[in-house]
Amino acid sequence: MTKKRPLGLPSAKLIAIAAIAGLIAGAVAVYVKETGSGNGPELAATGGCEAADKTIRALDPLIKGQVAAIVAANPPRPITDLAFKDAGGADKSLVDFKGKPVLVNLWATWCLPCREEMPALNRLQQEKGGDRFDIVAINIDSGSDEKPKAFLGDNGIDHLPLYRDSSMGVFNTLKKQGLAFGLPVTLLLDGEGCLIGSMNGPAAWDSPDAKALIDKLVAL
Repeated sequence: MTKKRPLGLPSAKLIAIAAIAGLIAGAVAVYVKETGSGNGPELAATGGCEAADKTIRALDPLIKGQVAAIVAANPPRPITDLAFKDAGGADKSLVDFKGKPVLVNLWATWCLPCREEMPALNRLQQEKGGDRFDIVAINIDSGSDEKPKAFLGDNGIDHLPLYRDSSMGVFNTLKKQGLAFGLPVTLLLDGEGCLIGSMNGPAAWDSPDAKALIDKLVAL
């Protein structure tokens, strides 16, 4: 009988994907800095997110190691209108989570890096989730809820509620904003719903690097 490798272990393939994502993110960040207005590192925050640039600066030293692929928002801006559904089919949006920092993650059962990443996200939610921080993992499989529900149950993902958008509207919205190029996609939002940073590709979200970043975000 062929043995299944447990999900969540850092396979060579996942590490390679994350490394490539980090290189791309770094190149994008350098390009943005070098083609800016020439006014130094100042950020033009919009939509009531004027305070978010201070948060971004405070987090910058912690964007390294396992979370080095995060690209700081430039400018920080509200990301509150993403619409999806909960496990019971009720309408939800990111407005429902305003008031605390949120990690938003888009995933699908057919996405191998997503499947590898989910146990780490589950552990991060178990340790850090609550009144001061939450992970909103939005599944974008087409069709019914049965496949993502089965995936969560079969793999012990018991601290991440099932949020769904079978229309892929959330992905397409982020793609239009230049934030999503594939899966998984991760956004970091502050308590006002302002975009702090984004990442395309997987990360070890239960690593010391990730926890230090989240702890700092929550403390600000």
